[in-house]
Amino acid sequence: MTELLVTPKSVAHIETLIEKGADAFVIGEQKFGLRLAGEFDRTAMREAVELIHAHGKKAYAAVNGIFHNYHLNAVEDYIDFLHEIRVDRIIFGDPAVVMYVKAQQDPIPLNWDAEALVTNYFQCNYWGKRGAKRAVLARELNLEEILNIKAHAEVEIEVQVHGMTCMFQSKRMLLGNYYTFQDRQMKIKRNETNKDLLLYDEERENQYPVFEDYNGTHIMSPNDICLIEELEPLLEAGIDSLKIDGVLHTEEYINVCTEQYREAIDLYHEDPEAYEDEKFMLVDPIEAIQPDHRPFDEGFLFKHTVY
Repeated sequence: MTELLVTPKSVAHIETLIEKGADAFVIGEQKFGLRLAGEFDRTAMREAVELIHAHGKKAYAAVNGIFHNYHLNAVEDYIDFLHEIRVDRIIFGDPAVVMYVKAQQDPIPLNWDAEALVTNYFQCNYWGKRGAKRAVLARELNLEEILNIKAHAEVEIEVQVHGMTCMFQSKRMLLGNYYTFQDRQMKIKRNETNKDLLLYDEERENQYPVFEDYNGTHIMSPNDICLIEELEPLLEAGIDSLKIDGVLHTEEYINVCTEQYREAIDLYHEDPEAYEDEKFMLVDPIEAIQPDHRPFDEGFLFKHTVY
């Protein structure tokens, strides 16, 4: 059965998401993991793992940050802690994490997530030989590329099916400098409803959410990926995990998405024809609470990346 992976905001939220049908959870601290929906300190991590395991679900710890030399002692200590509480997987992008995990007596399996870099099956299999059990594919891949990777990969494959994606990350004001160089101005608009900071592109009428955390400044996509109507080829190919990314969304929004994707996955496995008939209605509850300034799209599923 395909795993439904979600991003909770708190320990209490995990309880709700278990009821809604989530199979696995991405949790962690922002100083080790990138763009987390919720902040889980060590006390919360311990509580979360105990709760998740008590319900037979899986806990994945995000340690996929960009680490400098001065981060390494803290990373090593955090890896020790994760082995103490026994998370099910450690999400990584930096080989330093692999080395620290391999030094453990009973190493926790790894999920390789290097964001936009995960684009072919040779990469996936390379890290598979070095301890990774799963590869998290880049969001910029189309369906043909995803299916080709799955057909040749020797590790599990994870695909994001819902939520916003990161377009840009930096500790510097590179985007502002770019616009200044072109004698153009990027407006900053404050959305009073949900307090998001949005960059407004008048030319394309797009609004890009921006937020800052321990890892710097992040500019997110103006649309939300929504593939609930396009799951058939992914499920037929045996994609191992479908992820709902709830960063910058409310608990209610994540709850509804989890419930609807759970129904979609179960319906497909029970009767693919029934899924085809009903998939257009499954999106309705999500559309009903979708923020007005964030339309849905299918990401790169049916198009090629343009550089």
